[in-house]
Amino acid sequence: MKHLLALDAGTGSGRAVIFDEEGRQLAAVGREWSHKSHPEYPGSMDFDTETNWRLLTECIREASAQVPDLNIVAVSTTSMREGIVVYDEQGEELWACANVDARAVQEVRDLRARREGLERDLYLLSGQTFALGAPPRLLWLKRHLPEVYAGAASIAMLSDWVAHRLGAPVAVDPSNGGTTGMFDLKTRRWSDSVARECGLRPELLSAPVYEAGTPFGEVSAKAAAETGLRAGTPIVMGGGDAQLGTIGLGIIHPGQTAVLGGTFWQQMVNLPEPLADKTGRMRMNFHAIPGMWQAEAIVFFPGFAARWFRDAIAPDIKAQALAAGRDPYAALEEMAASVPPGSHGIIPIFSDAMNYAHWRHAAPSFLNLSIDPNIASRAALFRSLEENAAIVTLANLRRIAELTGSFPAEVTFASGASKGPLWCQILADVLQVPVHTPVVKEATALGAAICAGVGIGLYPDFEAAVERLVQEERTYQPNPQNAAVYEDLYARWSAAYPVQLALADEGVTTSMWRAPGE
Repeated sequence: MKHLLALDAGTGSGRAVIFDEEGRQLAAVGREWSHKSHPEYPGSMDFDTETNWRLLTECIREASAQVPDLNIVAVSTTSMREGIVVYDEQGEELWACANVDARAVQEVRDLRARREGLERDLYLLSGQTFALGAPPRLLWLKRHLPEVYAGAASIAMLSDWVAHRLGAPVAVDPSNGGTTGMFDLKTRRWSDSVARECGLRPELLSAPVYEAGTPFGEVSAKAAAETGLRAGTPIVMGGGDAQLGTIGLGIIHPGQTAVLGGTFWQQMVNLPEPLADKTGRMRMNFHAIPGMWQAEAIVFFPGFAARWFRDAIAPDIKAQALAAGRDPYAALEEMAASVPPGSHGIIPIFSDAMNYAHWRHAAPSFLNLSIDPNIASRAALFRSLEENAAIVTLANLRRIAELTGSFPAEVTFASGASKGPLWCQILADVLQVPVHTPVVKEATALGAAICAGVGIGLYPDFEAAVERLVQEERTYQPNPQNAAVYEDLYARWSAAYPVQLALADEGVTTSMWRAPGE
């Protein structure tokens, strides 16, 4: 039996996941990590390459030990998007940051002042704004760490950093590299004009570009000694976590739609060509499938909000569930299932709908609470959080539909939130379309494994791999009786959110998150 290794450098952890050639997950090991913030640089989030590589090697060794007769024939990598690594001419890491690093506030302002309409022009070219892009961060380096900038020879993404540590050359793929905002949507390659327009050296965009599924290196003797992998094992180009997640769900054809429910919730709609969103609200990304693009919207922090509720509001339920060997979220869902749809009118304020051109969120809060404990209970609050994630997803998909001309007829739902049957049913009821869930919950890792298999010819192409490996677990049908309840909730949330956002804009409350320069 042949095995495929997927390595994932995520926002909150690194993971090693091993699959067999039939797509069965055999081992998955993760290590939590955190990102260092410097008090003198508000919003900073360094990515610790040394510590995090050590943690990944531990994941690889531990996962490998769980698989009898291990025979890893290829490895591919994925990661949080937007996080970048800067290298010198020898390919040594000089500096790295995580995805939501927000230190470059002044640099965003400087870029916007550089030329009227610059950000809009570059957005139409690249599909990205300055919010999480590389140009402000590189300009921050130029200003605050000039010796690092002077020694920089190339940049790549965190998934590429994992591959480089394994032994591959520094290189990028469009699905992750495109989130730098320094790619051309039409050519799927670096754009020197973006660098020049932003006052950066075009030579920094020297890393070769390979599409996902392309073999481009082998595990080195050094990496083999560190990880226990076999030297010479092929390394195949992977990509951004959300894009590989859609491959792992079988979302590889135009018009298909995925909702990835993790720390962030991404809504991804496949497109046969890039579209120009003149409103500036949507991201336009490269799919990891060559020759395909995606319109993307993001709901901020539903996973974090659920974890906050579990740890801060329901620690006793968490403790009881763990003592009984149960998932605490399953216990919370059982409690929330007793609450009627609409959660007694409670309106959570967390993420706004996607507005990429002006990306910020109101202060976290719950509106329309009651002093009746039977109404404003923990059960109702938790259900309202799950409903709110679905409501914002609806808002985002409606905005994408304004661009594409059609609302999805069905969606595929994956990642951590899809493990909760109540959350799946709520999503189906709010969207009023069927919601499919996959057998393999590690969709992003499976997508990376598919890339690895395609790269070595184990599967002839992505379509054949998906046909062979991706299986549906269940379909949740929408309940038409709940449609009116959720349309009313949607309307009231839509009316309440701008008011709460204005309070944060005025400094009365503290925004949950603001893009640099907002």
